[in-house]
Amino acid sequence: ERLAPESIKNLGDGRWLFDFGKAMSGVLRFDAGLPNPIVPETYPRSHKLETKGEEEFITVVYGDSIQMETGDINLIIVAGMGLHDGGPREQSKGEGEDTQKTAGPCFPCDHGMVLTQRDAFVVPKTSSGRFAHARQPLFTSHGFRFAEVCCTKDPPQAVHAIAYRSAFAEWGEFHSSNVLLNGAYELSRNALNSNMLGTQTDCPHRERMQYGGDLVANSPASLHFFDLSAFYTKVVSDWIDSQWDNGAYTETSVYQDLNDGEGIGHGAGETIWASLPPVLTVRHVQHYADMQLVESTFDNHVKWMNFLVANWDAGIGELIEKKYSESEYRGNDGGLGDWLALAPRDTWLTHHAYLMASARAVAYLANRMEDKDGDVAVARGLADKVQKKINSLYMKNDAFSLREGVDWTPGPDLGLFARIVPGPRRCAVLKGMVRLSGSDEAVIWPGEEERLFYQHLTPSAFKKMLERGKVRLDGTNGDNDDLDIIWKRRNSMHEGILAVRYKLKAFSDMGFHSIALAKATGEGFPGFEYMLSHNATALWESWWRSENVFSRNHPMLGAVAEWLVSSVAGVSLAPTAIGGKQLLFWPRRPTSA
Repeated sequence: ERLAPESIKNLGDGRWLFDFGKAMSGVLRFDAGLPNPIVPETYPRSHKLETKGEEEFITVVYGDSIQMETGDINLIIVAGMGLHDGGPREQSKGEGEDTQKTAGPCFPCDHGMVLTQRDAFVVPKTSSGRFAHARQPLFTSHGFRFAEVCCTKDPPQAVHAIAYRSAFAEWGEFHSSNVLLNGAYELSRNALNSNMLGTQTDCPHRERMQYGGDLVANSPASLHFFDLSAFYTKVVSDWIDSQWDNGAYTETSVYQDLNDGEGIGHGAGETIWASLPPVLTVRHVQHYADMQLVESTFDNHVKWMNFLVANWDAGIGELIEKKYSESEYRGNDGGLGDWLALAPRDTWLTHHAYLMASARAVAYLANRMEDKDGDVAVARGLADKVQKKINSLYMKNDAFSLREGVDWTPGPDLGLFARIVPGPRRCAVLKGMVRLSGSDEAVIWPGEEERLFYQHLTPSAFKKMLERGKVRLDGTNGDNDDLDIIWKRRNSMHEGILAVRYKLKAFSDMGFHSIALAKATGEGFPGFEYMLSHNATALWESWWRSENVFSRNHPMLGAVAEWLVSSVAGVSLAPTAIGGKQLLFWPRRPTSA
Protein backbone atom coordinates (compact mmCIF):
# COMPACT_ATOMS: atom_id res chain seq x y z
CA GLU A 1 0.00 0.00 0.00
CA ARG A 2 1.24 3.47 -0.90
CA LEU A 3 0.18 6.47 1.21
CA ALA A 4 0.73 10.19 0.70
CA PRO A 5 1.30 12.33 3.81
CA GLU A 6 -1.75 14.01 5.30
CA SER A 7 0.39 16.84 6.68
CA ILE A 8 3.99 18.09 6.79
CA LYS A 9 5.10 20.18 9.76
CA ASN A 10 8.26 22.25 10.14
CA LEU A 11 9.85 21.39 13.50
CA GLY A 12 12.74 23.80 12.97
CA ASP A 13 16.47 23.26 12.41
CA GLY A 14 15.76 21.55 9.10
CA ARG A 15 13.56 18.84 10.64
CA TRP A 16 10.27 17.94 8.92
CA LEU A 17 7.47 15.87 10.47
CA PHE A 18 5.36 13.79 8.05
CA ASP A 19 2.00 12.41 9.22
CA PHE A 20 0.64 9.59 7.03
CA GLY A 21 -2.69 9.29 8.79
CA LYS A 22 -2.53 5.70 10.02
CA ALA A 23 -0.19 3.24 11.67
CA MET A 24 1.61 0.76 9.45
CA SER A 25 4.76 -1.28 8.89
CA GLY A 26 6.98 -0.08 6.08
CA VAL A 27 9.40 2.65 4.96
CA LEU A 28 9.44 6.06 3.30
CA ARG A 29 9.97 6.41 -0.42
CA PHE A 30 11.33 9.61 -1.97
CA ASP A 31 10.14 9.57 -5.57
CA ALA A 32 11.88 12.88 -6.35
CA GLY A 33 14.98 12.07 -4.31
CA LEU A 34 16.26 14.08 -1.35
CA PRO A 35 17.45 17.70 -1.28
CA ASN A 36 20.98 18.38 -0.15
CA PRO A 37 21.40 18.38 3.64
CA ILE A 38 22.11 21.30 5.93
CA VAL A 39 24.06 21.18 9.17
CA PRO A 40 22.09 22.62 12.12
CA GLU A 41 23.81 24.23 15.08
CA THR A 42 22.68 21.26 17.18
CA TYR A 43 21.26 18.05 15.77
CA PRO A 44 17.86 17.05 17.18
CA ARG A 45 17.82 13.93 19.33
CA SER A 46 18.59 10.73 17.40
CA HIS A 47 19.34 12.56 14.15
CA LYS A 48 23.10 13.01 14.62
CA LEU A 49 25.13 10.40 12.79
CA GLU A 50 28.69 9.47 13.79
CA THR A 51 30.83 9.73 10.63
CA LYS A 52 34.48 10.28 9.78
CA GLY A 53 33.69 13.88 8.82
CA GLU A 54 34.01 13.17 5.12
CA GLU A 55 30.35 12.45 4.53
CA GLU A 56 27.03 14.27 4.45
CA PHE A 57 23.87 12.59 5.66
CA ILE A 58 20.11 12.83 6.00
CA THR A 59 18.29 10.77 8.62
CA VAL A 60 14.72 9.51 8.85
CA VAL A 61 13.32 8.64 12.28
CA TYR A 62 10.05 6.71 12.56
CA GLY A 63 7.43 6.46 15.29
CA ASP A 64 3.73 5.88 15.89
CA SER A 65 2.91 8.66 18.36
CA ILE A 66 3.79 12.25 19.24
CA GLN A 67 5.40 13.32 22.52
CA MET A 68 2.90 15.57 24.30
CA GLU A 69 5.41 18.05 25.68
CA THR A 70 7.64 18.46 22.64
CA GLY A 71 5.40 17.89 19.61
CA ASP A 72 7.87 15.57 17.90
CA ILE A 73 8.03 11.78 17.67
CA ASN A 74 7.82 9.90 20.95
CA LEU A 75 11.03 7.87 20.78
CA ILE A 76 10.65 6.36 24.23
CA ILE A 77 7.49 4.39 23.45
CA VAL A 78 9.19 2.89 20.40
CA ALA A 79 11.96 1.58 22.64
CA GLY A 80 9.51 0.54 25.31
CA MET A 81 9.96 -1.44 28.51
CA GLY A 82 12.51 1.00 29.93
CA LEU A 83 14.97 0.35 27.10
CA HIS A 84 15.91 3.97 26.79
CA ASP A 85 18.00 6.55 28.52
CA GLY A 86 16.05 9.68 29.03
CA GLY A 87 13.55 12.01 27.50
CA PRO A 88 11.52 14.95 28.75
CA ARG A 89 10.12 12.84 31.63
CA GLU A 90 11.80 9.43 31.38
CA GLN A 91 15.14 8.38 32.79
CA SER A 92 15.84 4.67 32.99
CA LYS A 93 19.55 4.94 33.74
CA GLY A 94 21.24 6.70 36.62
CA GLU A 95 22.82 10.08 36.05
CA GLY A 96 26.40 9.69 34.95
CA GLU A 97 26.05 5.97 34.34
CA ASP A 98 27.99 4.67 31.35
CA THR A 99 24.98 3.46 29.40
CA GLN A 100 27.02 2.32 26.42
CA LYS A 101 29.19 0.15 28.63
CA THR A 102 26.35 -1.41 30.62
CA ALA A 103 23.85 -1.88 27.79
CA GLY A 104 26.15 -2.34 24.82
CA PRO A 105 24.85 -1.95 21.26
CA CYS A 106 21.24 -1.60 22.43
CA PHE A 107 22.07 2.02 23.28
CA PRO A 108 24.05 3.37 20.30
CA CYS A 109 25.57 6.73 21.17
CA ASP A 110 24.48 8.48 17.99
CA HIS A 111 20.84 7.45 18.56
CA GLY A 112 20.64 9.72 21.58
CA MET A 113 20.68 6.73 23.92
CA VAL A 114 17.29 5.52 22.74
CA LEU A 115 16.45 2.40 20.75
CA THR A 116 15.49 4.30 17.60
CA GLN A 117 13.97 3.29 14.28
CA ARG A 118 16.19 5.20 11.90
CA ASP A 119 17.32 5.18 8.28
CA ALA A 120 20.40 7.13 7.22
CA PHE A 121 21.26 8.25 3.70
CA VAL A 122 25.03 8.93 3.55
CA VAL A 123 26.97 10.42 0.64
CA PRO A 124 30.62 11.58 0.41
CA LYS A 125 30.91 15.36 0.53
CA THR A 126 32.45 15.25 -2.92
CA SER A 127 29.25 13.69 -4.30
CA SER A 128 26.49 15.58 -2.51
CA GLY A 129 24.41 15.82 -5.67
CA ARG A 130 23.76 12.11 -5.37
CA PHE A 131 21.08 12.75 -2.71
CA ALA A 132 18.78 13.46 -5.66
CA HIS A 133 19.08 9.75 -6.55
CA ALA A 134 17.96 8.49 -3.14
CA ARG A 135 14.67 6.59 -3.20
CA GLN A 136 14.04 4.25 -0.27
CA PRO A 137 15.88 1.97 2.16
CA LEU A 138 15.97 -1.70 1.26
CA PHE A 139 15.71 -4.87 3.36
CA THR A 140 14.15 -3.19 6.38
CA SER A 141 10.81 -2.00 7.71
CA HIS A 142 9.59 0.15 10.59
CA GLY A 143 6.42 0.60 12.57
CA PHE A 144 5.16 4.15 12.18
CA ARG A 145 2.53 6.69 11.40
CA PHE A 146 4.90 9.65 11.72
CA ALA A 147 8.36 10.18 10.25
CA GLU A 148 10.91 12.95 10.80
CA VAL A 149 13.34 13.84 7.98
CA CYS A 150 16.41 15.82 9.03
CA CYS A 151 18.08 18.00 8.13
CA THR A 152 17.14 19.89 4.95
CA LYS A 153 16.32 23.51 4.20
CA ASP A 154 13.05 22.56 2.48
CA PRO A 155 10.97 19.41 2.92
CA PRO A 156 11.55 16.58 0.45
CA GLN A 157 8.98 16.45 -2.33
CA ALA A 158 6.90 13.49 -3.59
CA VAL A 159 7.29 11.54 -0.36
CA HIS A 160 5.17 8.44 0.22
CA ALA A 161 4.93 5.73 2.84
CA ILE A 162 5.16 2.18 1.50
CA ALA A 163 3.28 -0.23 3.79
CA TYR A 164 4.53 -3.82 3.81
CA ARG A 165 2.69 -7.05 4.55
CA SER A 166 3.07 -10.68 3.45
CA ALA A 167 1.32 -11.32 0.15
CA PHE A 168 -1.93 -13.09 1.02
CA ALA A 169 -5.49 -12.15 0.13
CA GLU A 170 -7.43 -9.79 2.38
CA TRP A 171 -11.06 -10.81 2.14
CA GLY A 172 -12.87 -9.90 5.38
CA GLU A 173 -15.21 -6.92 5.63
CA PHE A 174 -17.57 -5.58 8.27
CA HIS A 175 -19.73 -2.45 8.27
CA SER A 176 -22.45 -1.32 10.63
CA SER A 177 -24.43 1.79 11.46
CA ASN A 178 -22.38 2.28 14.64
CA VAL A 179 -19.21 4.31 14.20
CA LEU A 180 -17.60 2.87 17.35
CA LEU A 181 -18.06 -0.72 16.21
CA ASN A 182 -16.65 0.21 12.81
CA GLY A 183 -13.77 1.96 14.55
CA ALA A 184 -12.90 -1.08 16.69
CA TYR A 185 -12.90 -3.18 13.53
CA GLU A 186 -10.57 -0.80 11.67
CA LEU A 187 -8.22 -0.54 14.66
CA SER A 188 -7.94 -4.34 14.60
CA ARG A 189 -7.46 -4.48 10.83
CA ASN A 190 -4.67 -1.89 10.83
CA ALA A 191 -2.87 -3.54 13.74
CA LEU A 192 -2.93 -6.94 12.06
CA ASN A 193 -1.90 -5.54 8.68
CA SER A 194 1.09 -3.98 10.43
CA ASN A 195 2.19 -7.26 11.99
CA MET A 196 2.05 -9.83 9.20
CA LEU A 197 5.48 -9.72 7.59
CA GLY A 198 6.82 -13.26 7.40
CA THR A 199 5.69 -13.89 10.97
CA GLN A 200 2.70 -12.64 12.95
CA THR A 201 4.38 -10.25 15.35
CA ASP A 202 3.25 -8.42 18.45
CA CYS A 203 4.33 -4.99 17.23
CA PRO A 204 6.17 -3.81 14.12
CA HIS A 205 8.86 -1.67 15.72
CA ARG A 206 10.44 -3.17 18.85
CA GLU A 207 10.16 -6.85 19.80
CA ARG A 208 8.79 -8.00 16.43
CA MET A 209 8.33 -11.46 17.91
CA GLN A 210 5.80 -14.19 17.26
CA TYR A 211 4.13 -14.62 20.66
CA GLY A 212 1.91 -17.67 21.08
CA GLY A 213 -0.53 -15.93 23.41
CA ASP A 214 -1.20 -13.16 20.91
CA LEU A 215 -2.07 -15.71 18.22
CA VAL A 216 -4.20 -17.77 20.60
CA ALA A 217 -6.18 -14.59 21.27
CA ASN A 218 -6.47 -13.00 17.84
CA SER A 219 -5.98 -15.74 15.21
CA PRO A 220 -9.80 -16.14 14.89
CA ALA A 221 -9.94 -12.47 13.85
CA SER A 222 -6.95 -12.90 11.54
CA LEU A 223 -8.64 -15.86 9.83
CA HIS A 224 -11.63 -13.61 9.15
CA PHE A 225 -9.53 -10.82 7.63
CA PHE A 226 -7.11 -12.87 5.52
CA ASP A 227 -6.52 -16.09 3.61
CA LEU A 228 -3.90 -17.57 5.94
CA SER A 229 -3.84 -21.10 4.58
CA ALA A 230 -0.13 -20.95 3.73
CA PHE A 231 0.86 -18.32 6.30
CA TYR A 232 -0.49 -20.24 9.31
CA THR A 233 1.00 -23.50 8.01
CA LYS A 234 4.32 -21.70 8.22
CA VAL A 235 3.52 -20.35 11.71
CA VAL A 236 2.81 -23.85 13.07
CA SER A 237 6.02 -25.05 11.41
CA ASP A 238 7.93 -22.25 13.17
CA TRP A 239 6.86 -23.70 16.53
CA ILE A 240 7.61 -27.27 15.46
CA ASP A 241 11.14 -26.16 14.59
CA SER A 242 11.53 -24.67 18.08
CA GLN A 243 10.05 -27.58 20.05
CA TRP A 244 12.42 -28.97 22.67
CA ASP A 245 13.42 -32.64 22.76
CA ASN A 246 11.43 -32.97 25.99
CA GLY A 247 8.24 -32.08 24.10
CA ALA A 248 7.92 -28.51 25.37
CA TYR A 249 6.68 -25.87 22.97
CA THR A 250 8.07 -22.38 23.46
CA GLU A 251 6.06 -19.25 24.18
CA THR A 252 7.65 -17.49 21.20
CA SER A 253 8.43 -19.26 17.94
CA VAL A 254 12.10 -18.58 18.57
CA TYR A 255 12.93 -19.32 22.21
CA GLN A 256 13.76 -16.15 24.14
CA ASP A 257 13.68 -17.31 27.79
CA LEU A 258 11.30 -14.46 28.55
CA ASN A 259 8.80 -16.11 30.90
CA ASP A 260 10.09 -19.60 31.58
CA GLY A 261 9.36 -19.05 35.26
CA GLU A 262 5.74 -18.13 34.54
CA GLY A 263 4.72 -21.67 33.67
CA ILE A 264 5.97 -25.24 33.92
CA GLY A 265 9.49 -24.27 32.93
CA HIS A 266 11.88 -26.59 31.07
CA GLY A 267 11.70 -24.22 28.10
CA ALA A 268 7.91 -24.02 27.88
CA GLY A 269 7.20 -20.60 29.36
CA GLU A 270 3.60 -19.50 29.90
CA THR A 271 1.13 -22.36 29.27
CA ILE A 272 -1.29 -20.29 27.18
CA TRP A 273 1.44 -18.94 24.94
CA ALA A 274 3.08 -22.35 24.42
CA SER A 275 -0.27 -24.05 23.65
CA LEU A 276 -0.61 -22.17 20.38
CA PRO A 277 0.57 -24.97 17.98
CA PRO A 278 -2.20 -27.54 18.65
CA VAL A 279 -4.86 -24.82 19.04
CA LEU A 280 -3.89 -23.15 15.75
CA THR A 281 -3.71 -26.49 13.94
CA VAL A 282 -7.35 -27.14 14.90
CA ARG A 283 -8.41 -23.71 13.63
CA HIS A 284 -6.49 -24.33 10.41
CA VAL A 285 -8.37 -27.59 9.85
CA GLN A 286 -11.70 -25.90 10.48
CA HIS A 287 -10.94 -23.27 7.84
CA TYR A 288 -8.83 -25.14 5.26
CA ALA A 289 -9.07 -28.93 5.92
CA ASP A 290 -5.32 -29.34 5.42
CA MET A 291 -4.83 -32.91 6.64
CA GLN A 292 -1.21 -32.86 5.52
CA LEU A 293 -0.54 -30.25 8.23
CA VAL A 294 -2.31 -32.44 10.78
CA GLU A 295 -0.39 -35.58 9.84
CA SER A 296 2.98 -33.81 9.85
CA THR A 297 2.49 -32.17 13.25
CA PHE A 298 0.27 -34.56 15.23
CA ASP A 299 3.09 -36.44 16.94
CA ASN A 300 4.59 -33.11 18.03
CA HIS A 301 1.30 -32.07 19.62
CA VAL A 302 1.08 -35.40 21.45
CA LYS A 303 4.61 -34.85 22.77
CA TRP A 304 3.51 -31.44 24.05
CA MET A 305 0.50 -32.94 25.82
CA ASN A 306 2.64 -35.67 27.39
CA PHE A 307 5.17 -33.05 28.50
CA LEU A 308 2.40 -31.13 30.25
CA VAL A 309 1.16 -34.23 32.05
CA ALA A 310 4.64 -35.29 33.14
CA ASN A 311 5.60 -31.87 34.51
CA TRP A 312 2.31 -30.32 35.58
CA ASP A 313 2.19 -31.09 39.27
CA ALA A 314 5.78 -30.05 39.89
CA GLY A 315 5.54 -27.02 37.60
CA ILE A 316 2.18 -25.37 38.31
CA GLY A 317 2.08 -26.96 41.76
CA GLU A 318 5.29 -25.24 42.78
CA LEU A 319 4.34 -22.03 40.99
CA ILE A 320 0.89 -21.51 42.49
CA GLU A 321 -0.70 -24.38 44.38
CA LYS A 322 2.04 -24.99 46.97
CA LYS A 323 2.71 -21.27 47.32
CA TYR A 324 -0.83 -20.20 48.20
CA SER A 325 -3.70 -21.70 50.07
CA GLU A 326 -7.11 -21.26 48.47
CA SER A 327 -7.89 -18.38 50.82
CA GLU A 328 -4.53 -16.64 50.23
CA TYR A 329 -4.48 -16.79 46.45
CA ARG A 330 -5.13 -13.35 44.93
CA GLY A 331 -4.43 -13.94 41.25
CA ASN A 332 -1.77 -12.14 39.16
CA ASP A 333 0.96 -14.52 40.36
CA GLY A 334 2.58 -17.37 38.48
CA GLY A 335 1.79 -16.52 34.89
CA LEU A 336 0.71 -13.89 32.40
CA GLY A 337 -2.91 -15.05 32.16
CA ASP A 338 -5.33 -12.41 30.86
CA TRP A 339 -2.44 -10.08 30.20
CA LEU A 340 -2.92 -6.34 30.78
CA ALA A 341 -6.45 -6.67 32.12
CA LEU A 342 -7.37 -4.00 34.65
CA ALA A 343 -8.88 -6.56 37.05
CA PRO A 344 -6.77 -9.19 38.87
CA ARG A 345 -5.76 -12.06 36.57
CA ASP A 346 -6.67 -15.62 37.61
CA THR A 347 -3.54 -17.35 36.37
CA TRP A 348 -4.35 -20.70 38.01
CA LEU A 349 -7.52 -20.86 35.94
CA THR A 350 -5.87 -19.93 32.64
CA HIS A 351 -2.99 -22.41 33.12
CA HIS A 352 -5.50 -25.22 33.65
CA ALA A 353 -7.84 -24.03 30.91
CA TYR A 354 -5.04 -24.28 28.36
CA LEU A 355 -3.91 -27.68 29.60
CA MET A 356 -7.50 -28.66 28.87
CA ALA A 357 -7.44 -26.83 25.52
CA SER A 358 -4.26 -28.65 24.45
CA ALA A 359 -5.85 -32.00 25.31
CA ARG A 360 -9.08 -31.11 23.51
CA ALA A 361 -7.07 -30.05 20.45
CA VAL A 362 -5.15 -33.36 20.36
CA ALA A 363 -8.44 -35.28 20.72
CA TYR A 364 -10.01 -33.28 17.89
CA LEU A 365 -7.05 -33.83 15.55
CA ALA A 366 -6.79 -37.54 16.42
CA ASN A 367 -10.46 -37.92 15.60
CA ARG A 368 -9.78 -36.59 12.10
CA MET A 369 -7.12 -39.25 11.49
CA GLU A 370 -7.19 -43.02 11.00
CA ASP A 371 -6.13 -45.51 13.67
CA LYS A 372 -5.87 -42.89 16.42
CA ASP A 373 -8.67 -44.10 18.69
CA GLY A 374 -6.23 -44.61 21.53
CA ASP A 375 -4.99 -41.04 21.29
CA VAL A 376 -8.58 -39.77 21.22
CA ALA A 377 -9.39 -41.63 24.44
CA VAL A 378 -6.25 -40.45 26.27
CA ALA A 379 -6.68 -36.82 25.24
CA ARG A 380 -10.40 -36.73 26.03
CA GLY A 381 -9.73 -38.37 29.37
CA LEU A 382 -7.17 -35.71 30.24
CA ALA A 383 -9.47 -32.87 29.15
CA ASP A 384 -12.34 -34.28 31.20
CA LYS A 385 -10.08 -34.71 34.23
CA VAL A 386 -8.92 -31.07 34.07
CA GLN A 387 -12.49 -29.84 33.58
CA LYS A 388 -13.61 -31.74 36.69
CA LYS A 389 -10.70 -30.33 38.68
CA ILE A 390 -11.64 -26.76 37.71
CA ASN A 391 -15.30 -27.32 38.55
CA SER A 392 -14.46 -28.90 41.90
CA LEU A 393 -12.93 -25.58 42.96
CA TYR A 394 -14.96 -23.03 40.99
CA MET A 395 -18.45 -24.47 41.22
CA LYS A 396 -18.74 -24.48 45.00
CA ASN A 397 -21.11 -21.61 44.33
CA ASP A 398 -22.86 -20.55 41.16
CA ALA A 399 -20.46 -17.70 40.45
CA PHE A 400 -17.70 -19.81 38.84
CA SER A 401 -15.04 -18.22 41.00
CA LEU A 402 -12.54 -19.49 43.53
CA ARG A 403 -14.18 -17.37 46.20
CA GLU A 404 -17.54 -15.68 46.22
CA GLY A 405 -17.44 -11.93 45.63
CA VAL A 406 -14.17 -11.76 43.69
CA ASP A 407 -14.11 -10.32 40.17
CA TRP A 408 -11.04 -11.83 38.54
CA THR A 409 -10.38 -12.28 34.86
CA PRO A 410 -11.10 -14.50 33.15
CA GLY A 411 -13.91 -15.86 35.28
CA PRO A 412 -17.44 -17.00 34.47
CA ASP A 413 -16.93 -15.79 30.89
CA LEU A 414 -14.26 -18.45 30.32
CA GLY A 415 -16.32 -21.08 32.14
CA LEU A 416 -19.26 -20.41 29.81
CA PHE A 417 -17.32 -19.77 26.58
CA ALA A 418 -15.19 -22.94 26.89
CA ARG A 419 -18.10 -25.10 28.06
CA ILE A 420 -16.39 -25.85 31.38
CA VAL A 421 -19.47 -25.11 33.49
CA PRO A 422 -21.81 -28.14 33.71
CA GLY A 423 -24.92 -27.69 31.55
CA PRO A 424 -27.54 -27.60 34.35
CA ARG A 425 -25.68 -24.78 36.12
CA ARG A 426 -24.84 -22.54 33.17
CA CYS A 427 -27.88 -20.30 33.65
CA ALA A 428 -26.98 -19.65 37.29
CA VAL A 429 -23.39 -18.77 36.35
CA LEU A 430 -24.65 -16.50 33.57
CA LYS A 431 -26.94 -14.73 36.03
CA GLY A 432 -23.97 -13.98 38.29
CA MET A 433 -21.89 -12.69 35.35
CA VAL A 434 -24.72 -10.35 34.31
CA ARG A 435 -24.98 -9.04 37.86
CA LEU A 436 -21.24 -8.31 38.03
CA SER A 437 -21.31 -6.55 34.66
CA GLY A 438 -23.92 -4.11 35.92
CA SER A 439 -21.75 -2.76 38.72
CA ASP A 440 -21.67 1.03 38.64
CA GLU A 441 -18.83 1.24 41.16
CA ALA A 442 -16.28 3.91 40.27
CA VAL A 443 -12.71 2.58 40.26
CA ILE A 444 -9.75 4.95 40.44
CA TRP A 445 -7.09 4.40 37.80
CA PRO A 446 -3.66 5.59 38.99
CA GLY A 447 -2.19 6.01 35.50
CA GLU A 448 0.27 8.89 35.26
CA GLU A 449 -0.18 9.30 31.50
CA GLU A 450 -3.93 9.94 31.68
CA ARG A 451 -3.42 12.39 34.52
CA LEU A 452 -0.76 14.26 32.55
CA PHE A 453 -3.00 14.40 29.49
CA TYR A 454 -5.86 16.00 31.41
CA GLN A 455 -3.49 18.54 32.92
CA HIS A 456 -2.73 19.77 29.40
CA LEU A 457 -6.39 20.33 28.51
CA THR A 458 -7.85 23.80 28.25
CA PRO A 459 -10.25 24.76 31.10
CA SER A 460 -13.27 24.48 28.82
CA ALA A 461 -12.26 21.02 27.55
CA PHE A 462 -11.54 19.85 31.08
CA LYS A 463 -14.97 21.09 32.22
CA LYS A 464 -16.62 18.97 29.54
CA MET A 465 -14.73 15.89 30.76
CA LEU A 466 -15.94 16.58 34.30
CA GLU A 467 -19.52 16.94 33.12
CA ARG A 468 -19.31 13.63 31.27
CA GLY A 469 -18.07 11.89 34.43
CA LYS A 470 -14.77 10.83 32.90
CA VAL A 471 -12.72 12.37 35.71
CA ARG A 472 -13.43 13.29 39.30
CA LEU A 473 -11.89 16.10 41.30
CA ASP A 474 -9.98 14.94 44.35
CA GLY A 475 -9.37 18.00 46.54
CA THR A 476 -10.23 21.65 46.72
CA ASN A 477 -8.27 23.28 43.93
CA GLY A 478 -10.99 22.66 41.39
CA ASP A 479 -8.59 22.42 38.47
CA ASN A 480 -7.10 19.65 36.38
CA ASP A 481 -3.99 19.39 38.57
CA ASP A 482 -6.08 17.77 41.31
CA LEU A 483 -8.13 14.90 39.92
CA ASP A 484 -8.84 11.19 39.86
CA ILE A 485 -9.14 9.20 36.64
CA ILE A 486 -12.10 6.88 37.10
CA TRP A 487 -13.56 3.93 35.27
CA LYS A 488 -16.57 1.70 35.80
CA ARG A 489 -17.02 -1.99 35.11
CA ARG A 490 -20.35 -1.22 33.56
CA ASN A 491 -20.13 -0.47 29.84
CA SER A 492 -16.34 -0.68 29.71
CA MET A 493 -13.75 -2.98 28.17
CA HIS A 494 -11.38 -3.74 31.05
CA GLU A 495 -10.59 -7.33 30.05
CA GLY A 496 -7.16 -8.39 28.85
CA ILE A 497 -5.75 -10.36 25.94
CA LEU A 498 -8.02 -13.41 26.37
CA ALA A 499 -11.21 -12.26 28.04
CA VAL A 500 -12.06 -9.67 25.39
CA ARG A 501 -13.28 -12.61 23.32
CA TYR A 502 -14.65 -14.71 26.18
CA LYS A 503 -16.73 -11.91 27.68
CA LEU A 504 -18.21 -10.54 24.45
CA LYS A 505 -18.96 -13.98 23.02
CA ALA A 506 -20.43 -15.35 26.24
CA PHE A 507 -22.83 -12.43 26.61
CA SER A 508 -23.86 -12.43 22.95
CA ASP A 509 -24.26 -16.21 22.64
CA MET A 510 -26.28 -16.56 25.83
CA GLY A 511 -28.98 -13.96 25.28
CA PHE A 512 -27.36 -10.77 26.57
CA HIS A 513 -26.07 -9.32 23.32
CA SER A 514 -27.17 -5.87 24.53
CA ILE A 515 -24.58 -6.02 27.32
CA ALA A 516 -21.84 -7.04 24.90
CA LEU A 517 -22.76 -4.14 22.61
CA ALA A 518 -22.79 -1.71 25.54
CA LYS A 519 -19.30 -2.85 26.57
CA ALA A 520 -17.84 -2.60 23.07
CA THR A 521 -19.34 0.86 22.47
CA GLY A 522 -18.83 2.29 25.94
CA GLU A 523 -17.39 5.80 26.04
CA GLY A 524 -14.32 6.84 27.96
CA PHE A 525 -11.61 4.86 29.66
CA PRO A 526 -11.22 1.94 29.21
CA GLY A 527 -12.53 0.99 25.79
CA PHE A 528 -12.25 1.32 22.04
CA GLU A 529 -13.88 4.75 22.02
CA TYR A 530 -11.11 5.93 24.34
CA MET A 531 -8.46 4.83 21.84
CA LEU A 532 -10.32 6.41 18.94
CA SER A 533 -10.84 9.68 20.83
CA HIS A 534 -7.07 9.86 21.32
CA ASN A 535 -6.48 9.61 17.57
CA ALA A 536 -5.51 5.92 17.52
CA THR A 537 -5.41 4.31 14.08
CA ALA A 538 -4.35 0.84 15.28
CA LEU A 539 -5.06 -1.04 18.49
CA TRP A 540 -2.96 -0.20 21.50
CA GLU A 541 -1.34 -2.88 23.59
CA SER A 542 -2.95 -1.47 26.73
CA TRP A 543 -6.28 0.21 27.42
CA TRP A 544 -4.48 3.18 28.96
CA ARG A 545 -2.40 5.81 27.20
CA SER A 546 1.07 4.46 27.82
CA GLU A 547 3.71 6.98 26.80
CA ASN A 548 6.84 4.99 27.64
CA VAL A 549 6.18 1.23 27.82
CA PHE A 550 3.33 -0.30 25.83
CA SER A 551 2.98 -0.23 22.06
CA ARG A 552 0.52 1.93 20.10
CA ASN A 553 0.35 -0.65 17.27
CA HIS A 554 -0.38 -4.07 18.74
CA PRO A 555 -3.17 -6.53 17.73
CA MET A 556 -3.33 -8.20 21.16
CA LEU A 557 -6.91 -7.05 21.81
CA GLY A 558 -8.03 -7.77 18.24
CA ALA A 559 -10.47 -10.58 19.13
CA VAL A 560 -13.17 -7.90 19.04
CA ALA A 561 -13.10 -8.11 15.23
CA GLU A 562 -14.06 -11.80 15.26
CA TRP A 563 -16.92 -11.03 17.65
CA LEU A 564 -18.14 -8.25 15.36
CA VAL A 565 -18.36 -10.65 12.44
CA SER A 566 -19.60 -13.78 14.20
CA SER A 567 -22.00 -12.23 16.72
CA VAL A 568 -22.96 -8.73 15.55
CA ALA A 569 -23.15 -9.61 11.84
CA GLY A 570 -23.86 -13.25 12.70
CA VAL A 571 -21.64 -15.01 10.13
CA SER A 572 -19.18 -17.67 11.29
CA LEU A 573 -18.04 -21.20 10.61
CA ALA A 574 -20.33 -23.86 12.01
CA PRO A 575 -18.79 -25.48 15.12
CA THR A 576 -18.33 -28.77 13.23
CA ALA A 577 -17.04 -27.19 9.99
CA ILE A 578 -14.11 -28.75 8.18
CA GLY A 579 -12.48 -26.68 5.47
CA GLY A 580 -15.00 -23.86 5.91
CA LYS A 581 -17.74 -25.87 4.19
CA GLN A 582 -20.51 -25.13 6.70
CA LEU A 583 -21.49 -21.65 7.81
CA LEU A 584 -23.58 -20.57 10.76
CA PHE A 585 -25.80 -17.54 10.18
CA TRP A 586 -26.93 -16.30 13.59
CA PRO A 587 -27.12 -12.51 14.03
CA ARG A 588 -27.59 -11.84 17.75
CA ARG A 589 -30.43 -9.48 18.51
CA PRO A 590 -30.09 -6.83 21.22
CA THR A 591 -32.71 -7.03 23.93
CA SER A 592 -33.73 -4.73 26.74
CA ALA A 593 -32.48 -7.21 29.35
